[in-house]
Amino acid sequence: MNVNVGGFLGLIILILDIWAIINIVQSGASNGAKVLWILLVLLLPVIGLIIWFLAGPRGSRA
Repeated sequence: MNVNVGGFLGLIILILDIWAIINIVQSGASNGAKVLWILLVLLLPVIGLIIWFLAGPRGSRA
């Protein structure tokens, strides 16, 4: 059985990027900061996701 690992990893990264963008939009950060974080995640999908995970704004749970 031939498994396309690259396609699967790409799908996982896409799902995680969408999840990160949703969390950025729901965060309490300023609109300018939200735009910058979203651009970072979109332009650098893997690195941007890692940076957001370590230092980015989180969604509000209130």
